[in-house]
Amino acid sequence: MSTCLQTIHDYALRSIGIGERLLPREGFTLCEQVTLIGSGMIWNIYFGIVALTIGFFLATGLAVAKGAHSRWLRKPAEWFIFVFRGSPLFIQFFFAYFLFLSLKSSNPAFGAFTAAWLGALIVLFLNTAAYTGEIFYGALRSIPKGDVEAADAYGMTGWHRFRRIIWPTMLRLAWPAYTNEAIFLFHATTLVFFSGFPAWQQRGDALYYASYFADKTFNPFVPYPILAGYFILVTLVIVSVFGLIGIRLNRHLPAERRARAPMRLTLIR
Repeated sequence: MSTCLQTIHDYALRSIGIGERLLPREGFTLCEQVTLIGSGMIWNIYFGIVALTIGFFLATGLAVAKGAHSRWLRKPAEWFIFVFRGSPLFIQFFFAYFLFLSLKSSNPAFGAFTAAWLGALIVLFLNTAAYTGEIFYGALRSIPKGDVEAADAYGMTGWHRFRRIIWPTMLRLAWPAYTNEAIFLFHATTLVFFSGFPAWQQRGDALYYASYFADKTFNPFVPYPILAGYFILVTLVIVSVFGLIGIRLNRHLPAERRARAPMRLTLIR
């Protein structure tokens, strides 16, 4: 037990540069695998939370722009959503890294963009914004006309009507699908260190460490189930947190209508 506690002390924060610098080379214990893969989850959680938070606001703007009457707002939003939804995320990582690398060669100020913490985060943020923007756009089109007409009858216009009526209704309608997008985004973070962005000093995410142990032990049936277990726990947290937010968004509905609106998880993105 004391040996495992020492392992946790040495490796629990290794993925962010705190603790033992060298990875274990032989005699891999279950405690080492659980600890290091868990350490790598810090990066997955960082990418997921930051990309999801920033992407939420861009997605709202994209949804509004796509539904606008002005062609100058609508077309850029449509093409942005089409490009990022139509191309594989792995390819987006690949091209973004080499784009940032070429910019760095001409201007050293772009050096930070070649690091995963910033460059890969930008790709994830743009990708989830595109998917979420399409979800929000569909919700905007599904808002009952009666809600908008009631807002007009009360004299609400412009930003006031959007903030008090349209935006909350859009979120309520889009929330089950948006929960799925949040889950898929966290799963997609495993692509970061396998798509071009290098892991500096062997400090990668959870899949990076799981692959390291699978390669060294020639046994993928220990590290990969551990990795799956961590992501199942993250998924449970997401479903729980988003479920509570969904209850908050639907608090004004009658109890029988809330009961008929369960959370639905889809299998494909």
